Amino acid sequence: MAIGFMEVHLVKAKGLHNSDIIGEMDPYVLIQYKDQEQRSSVAIGQGINPVWNEKFMFKVEYPLSNHQHKIIFKIMDQDLYTDDFVGESIIHVGDLLDQGVENGEAKLQTLKYRVVRANKSYCGEIDVGVTFTLQVEDDYAERNHYLPQISKDVGFKKTK
Repeated sequence: MAIGFMEVHLVKAKGLHNSDIIGEMDPYVLIQYKDQEQRSSVAIGQGINPVWNEKFMFKVEYPLSNHQHKIIFKIMDQDLYTDDFVGESIIHVGDLLDQGVENGEAKLQTLKYRVVRANKSYCGEIDVGVTFTLQVEDDYAERNHYLPQISKDVGFKKTK
C-alpha cells in the first residue's frame, strides 16, 4: 500500500446562487476526502464571488478496495441560525493518484468545476487545484510526525 498526501488548493468561486433573501451570502466550503473533512474560512460579505485562496492537506492510502477516490466540495452559506446548502462539486482524483504513485507526484492545475444543487441544476463554479505527493516509508514516518501541526494550521479534523 502506498501512502501520500494530497494538497487541495481552494482558490475561489464565481456566480454562486445567493440563498439569502436579504443581503450578501457568507460562503464557506466543506471539503471531504474519504473519512476526512476540512472547512474553509467564511468569506464574510463576499457574496456570490468569494475568494479563499486556502490550502488543505489530506492523507491518502492507495489503493483502496472501493476505488472511490473523489473530493467533495460542499458550498455552504453561513447564517445566524442554520447554514444553507448552496451546492456541491465533485472532483474524481483516481487518475491523479495513479499517476502520482507511478511518478512520485502528480498535479491537477487550477481548473473551474461546476457547482450544482441537489437537483443537479447549475449554480456557479469553483476554482480548485490538487497536488498528490507519494511518500516513501522513511518520509512518511517523518511527515506523520508533523501532520498534527500541519493539520492544526489548516483546520484539519477527522469525521466519525
